[in-house]
Amino acid sequence: MGRITLDKVRKAFGDVQVIPPLDLTIEDGEFVVFVGPSGCGKSTLLRLIAGLEDVSGGQIRIDGQDATRVPPAKRRLAMVFQSYALYPHMSVRKNIAFPLRMAGLDKAEQDKRVNAAADVLNLTDYLDRRPGQLSGGQRQRVAIGRAIVREPAAFLFDEPLSNLDAALRVGMRLEISELHKRLKTTMVYVTHDQVEAMTMADKIVVLRAGHIEQVGSPLELYRAPRNLFVAGFIGSPKMNLIGGALAAQHDATTIGIRPEHIAVSTDAGDWHGTVGVSEHLGSDTFFHVTCEGIAEPVTVRVGGEVALHYGDSVWLTPDKSQIHRFDTEGLRIA
Repeated sequence: MGRITLDKVRKAFGDVQVIPPLDLTIEDGEFVVFVGPSGCGKSTLLRLIAGLEDVSGGQIRIDGQDATRVPPAKRRLAMVFQSYALYPHMSVRKNIAFPLRMAGLDKAEQDKRVNAAADVLNLTDYLDRRPGQLSGGQRQRVAIGRAIVREPAAFLFDEPLSNLDAALRVGMRLEISELHKRLKTTMVYVTHDQVEAMTMADKIVVLRAGHIEQVGSPLELYRAPRNLFVAGFIGSPKMNLIGGALAAQHDATTIGIRPEHIAVSTDAGDWHGTVGVSEHLGSDTFFHVTCEGIAEPVTVRVGGEVALHYGDSVWLTPDKSQIHRFDTEGLRIA
């Protein structure tokens, strides 16, 4: 079991309150991602759950039991950090087994758990190597293996892929998601990368300045952002946000439209503009179009290649059914 409940949990450093009182429930077996810009409090919140930081108020419960003042080692949680924190002089086998040796488990049980973790993580052939003989992705798998053998109630990941290059990040993202499907154990994952959040999470928690802005499935946040912050943060490329007279036509202070919900034509349309920088990705092309009466360039997503070039005159037509409306407070208008 791995149900985690935060009840009015807050954190302050001296007079500075970094986590105002918040409530959150992470259900057993969920993959929950904390996402937000740097300094939003996501890593601090994870450390509060882990017990690596003391709460300034409120209660943390794990499977219904008050864990607020329970030491980290007794919370039945396993944490995987951004840095691998492996012992360079030890073999992979000994690195994975280290927490079991510290817990005093007998050699037979250690070997059983290490071999099982190595099998799950495709590390069996590397058990006798040292960390320096492994790639970055393999070393991260060793760090995850060290967490698995503890058989925790939940795994806590603090930006574990930040040190990997782009190709390895994609591979490890898939491996961690696959691991969650196999183990069916609660996972709480911190990242500033909203693409990671969208592709991995069952539930996303969007944070800003310690506040929870919205909680929901990736598609819920994508399709119905609660406010302008979530609308601008979730999605890559981000949602186009437009104010002024165009928004007023829709009885809103600001309207939002996703790049894939805008049609492009050289003949006619709603918004006239000029093509600026284009990003050709093969499967998609992103055009940044400067439009009359719109302050910021409008990003348009088109499938495949389109014969438009820098300086071309175009017309854009947003899908009216996909326009998001926001009021003067930046909140979504139903």
